[in-house]
Amino acid sequence: MAFYKEIVAKAVVGKGKKYFKNSYSLDTEYDPTTVLGCWVINHKFKGDKSDNKVGVDGTFDINIWYSYDGDSKTAVASKTINYNDLFNIKIRDDADLSDDTDIIVRALKQPTCSDVKLDGKTISFNIEKELGVEIVGETKMKVETYEDEEPWDELTSDDEVEDSLKEIDETVDENYLEKHS
Repeated sequence: MAFYKEIVAKAVVGKGKKYFKNSYSLDTEYDPTTVLGCWVINHKFKGDKSDNKVGVDGTFDINIWYSYDGDSKTAVASKTINYNDLFNIKIRDDADLSDDTDIIVRALKQPTCSDVKLDGKTISFNIEKELGVEIVGETKMKVETYEDEEPWDELTSDDEVEDSLKEIDETVDENYLEKHS
């Protein structure tokens, strides 16, 4: 006859990913003629649970290399950008979102710069990124168990073992090798 028991374990109880495209601007020291390159570096982030949502706080540095003075000189403009993105993640049934819930955030697509526009001493650009969030919490699983016990091995008592050893000692011929060599 089968019975069911509940096991409590840590597991991924919610998972989701989200694509972001945000617009930013950066003021330069000189009037840019041409944008020569754009790099996004030092991307750092962490996730926190707030109510039924997950907030991801992060930063990255943007470096834009540009030419000025009729494309005869170059400079690099830099800026640190902070962001806070919210995820509304559906939690699976029977999940317990207690204080020991873990939030795992992954950059599925690192931030990249796209669609750069010049406007005087201001450079406008878009940053695209994709983040994935997993919520690890306690969940319950039902497992089928069987109550039929396996048969027990018959063990001898200590007295029977001692009697057997005594019998062996009495039947051993200590001179056996001398007699048969």
